Amino acid sequence: MKGTGEQRAGLLYGFGAYGMWGLVPLFWPLLKPSGAIEILAHRMVWSLAVVGIALLALRRWAWIVELVRQPRKLGLVTIAAAVITVNWGVYIWAVNNGQVVEASLGYFINPLVTIAMGVLLLKERLRRAQWAAVSIGFLAVLVLGIGYGRPPWISLILAFSFATYGFVKKKINIGGLESLAAETAVQFLPALGYLLWLGSTGSATFGPSGLGHAALLAATGLVTAIPLVCFGAAAIRVPLSTLGLLQYLAPVFQFLLGIVYFHEAMPPEKWAGFSLVWAALAILTWDALRTAHRTRADALRLPLEAPLVSTSQAERTLRAERTPAS
Repeated sequence: MKGTGEQRAGLLYGFGAYGMWGLVPLFWPLLKPSGAIEILAHRMVWSLAVVGIALLALRRWAWIVELVRQPRKLGLVTIAAAVITVNWGVYIWAVNNGQVVEASLGYFINPLVTIAMGVLLLKERLRRAQWAAVSIGFLAVLVLGIGYGRPPWISLILAFSFATYGFVKKKINIGGLESLAAETAVQFLPALGYLLWLGSTGSATFGPSGLGHAALLAATGLVTAIPLVCFGAAAIRVPLSTLGLLQYLAPVFQFLLGIVYFHEAMPPEKWAGFSLVWAALAILTWDALRTAHRTRADALRLPLEAPLVSTSQAERTLRAERTPAS
């Protein structure tokens, strides 16, 4: 069990990671007059530079040889890079076009989309509370679609792309810094080629818009890497259930920024849709905490009950556990 100091540090890292992700909408508008695609390309190029320096300092290079020897993993890294490119690009465009609230909705419904993907792709069985949460989330999307006069495409693209990214990352199963390095390495040449093309046509803002603007574009690498490092530090220090609760900080901050700072409109139908999403997340969180509590209670109870179980009972239980489910 982690010590109190370690858990406290983990919480601080977690607050730092999700807090930075929640406040990042304040950063992207500073990069105007750069367009979303130019910002995205700089983010890819500078992220690789920052992560490369970090890996060089930590002397963590052995994973590269192992990854190169596994074509399947390389293919998954390429898919992850493509999916997160869509996610980053749509998010930057949304923030710089006054759609912060709709972008925040994407990350609110992301856990629900992840659960739905588990059912569809992995044939997972849901508990009643999870079914209720997913159903309410689907109803929320319908309400918001009617309110918008169209489906909330920005939210749906962000939610599905990030859920897909998480699914693929689980299959890759390498560290956060290493994974980001591999993904940005895939993105690097297309991104650099695009930036060089912009420069050749005189459309680039890196340089002509001043040294300060160029520094901000270069800082996109830090904006990408620092929260990830904090998240990695939190993940090894606090329980997964705690991280699951902390993940809602980012969209909450984004939502509040959209209303309070960017003054985006929130008509009644939007409030109704968001309220349904929050209700779904409350059910999901309650179910996750209840399940985690039961699991811990069962783990604590087993050593006490073990002497009361006969040998034959124990053998039957062991055989049952080893039998694969049909």
